[in-house]
Amino acid sequence: MMSRDDGPVSVRLLYLAAFAGGMTTLGIEIAMSRLIGAVLGTSDIVWAAVITLVLIYLTGGYFLGGRWADRSPSTRTFFQLLAWTAFTAGLLPVLARPLMRAMAAAFFLASLDIVVLGIAGLTVAVLFAVPVTLLGCVSPFVIRLAIADTRFAGDTAGRVYAFSTLGGILGAFGPVLILIPAVGTAWTFVFFAGLLLSAALLGLYRVSPRDALRYSWMPPVLALALFWGVHGPVKPPPPGTSLLYEAETPYNYVQVVEVTDGTVARQPIGTRLLLLNEGQGVHSVYHPDTIRTGATWDMFLAAPYFASPAVAPESIDRVAIIGLAGGTIARQYTAVYGPIAIDGIEIDPGIVEAGRRYFGMTMPNLNVIVDDGRYALSRLQGDYDLVAIDAYRVPYIPWQLTTVEFFQEVQGRLAPNGVVMINVGRTAADRRLVDAMTATLLQVYPSVHAIDVPGSFNTMLVATQTQTTPEFLASNLSALPETIHPFLAEALALAYRSLVPVHPSTVVFTDDRAPVETLINAMVLEFILGEDPLSQLGGR
Repeated sequence: MMSRDDGPVSVRLLYLAAFAGGMTTLGIEIAMSRLIGAVLGTSDIVWAAVITLVLIYLTGGYFLGGRWADRSPSTRTFFQLLAWTAFTAGLLPVLARPLMRAMAAAFFLASLDIVVLGIAGLTVAVLFAVPVTLLGCVSPFVIRLAIADTRFAGDTAGRVYAFSTLGGILGAFGPVLILIPAVGTAWTFVFFAGLLLSAALLGLYRVSPRDALRYSWMPPVLALALFWGVHGPVKPPPPGTSLLYEAETPYNYVQVVEVTDGTVARQPIGTRLLLLNEGQGVHSVYHPDTIRTGATWDMFLAAPYFASPAVAPESIDRVAIIGLAGGTIARQYTAVYGPIAIDGIEIDPGIVEAGRRYFGMTMPNLNVIVDDGRYALSRLQGDYDLVAIDAYRVPYIPWQLTTVEFFQEVQGRLAPNGVVMINVGRTAADRRLVDAMTATLLQVYPSVHAIDVPGSFNTMLVATQTQTTPEFLASNLSALPETIHPFLAEALALAYRSLVPVHPSTVVFTDDRAPVETLINAMVLEFILGEDPLSQLGGR
């Protein structure tokens, strides 16, 4: 037992506080990224901003906590600090949610209200500053209180940081694997705040039961604030749509919306859209009466017809899709070719569930594989007529799906006449990513063709295993039998009209060096400067 001016406390209780503080710090950082990601997305820039803010706040907390502990080395003061830290952390989702909704509304404005976005974002950053800075005070305060003999100061400090780091491990994995998918982001905040508050009240009770009683109002107030302040959708659906479904999965914040005003949403009324995170890209489209989307998915139907000047529709019988999402491509291929074998790879089980419930993704010929795209493909046997890659984490393509080595793996699973098609983002003036992807594909395949999807900032790249020309597509279009699904001819004709010359750059992506994010960050910077709307980057 040790005393610091105000009663005895066990050093184990101090280590418990360090453990709870470390767990809460990482848990709040993860939850903070999900709260912000629902509006600003999960790009590298957003993650870097979140981590930077947390490190800045913790730095201030370490400095403040050390000085505070030296001036008032009191267990009573420490556990009061811990209680207020937990309380402010628990209030974060209640206070931040209205601001996040304002940011979401600003994003969807036609003119993009930068003032609203900036003010709301700054306010959110200030809100997070309070609990995270206080969390930074915990470890130096615990070290000051736990040192009974300066000869063992190093050992004591090491133990405190060890317990804090062990707690951080649970705080890093718990939200992603268990809490956020099970109870959502808001309750994840409250869960960690509750654990920290329990440690604080236990410590206060050991030091002064009267103080513990004085702070006992915090748990019910937090509970009431949560039930009162956290209700309704995490963020509103885009204008012209109504919300059908929302969920927080291990990987994304998922929304399914239905178009109620076609003039705003630019889709027929009754169309369902799959939105992820900030909602600036549409990841699947479904309408019960048509397979036409008027967007990038339609282009995938044209891909096999680049392979040779005589591709018969009945020869296409096996397709792999990396980035299945809600199954739009699989539904189109099934409608056109019948029940051919389709392997669809999707990393997020929550998206698969939404696809089955709201996007008609119940085709018996579709084999859904929930796994990482590259790893799952490496475990499949080959002879695919098409490997379609549509795996955006707006505005990024996962870098591991862009390299020479990956495309060599894809080639090993293609039929002799098989092709690969990948969806690549660009801006009106910046085609560096398209040109680099073209150069990378040409390291493996003899020919690459580019289709600029009308009305979007997406380019579809098609790579073939033999030397081919765009006229092969025209030849196959003219040879389509009259009995084929009429939309196939429409898709091929649009793809042919949308062909553009390729301009491979000197940049080639490899597993050792794939600066995909660097190129895309330049496009994001253009958006920030007002060059292009982000809704077109990797959107549909």
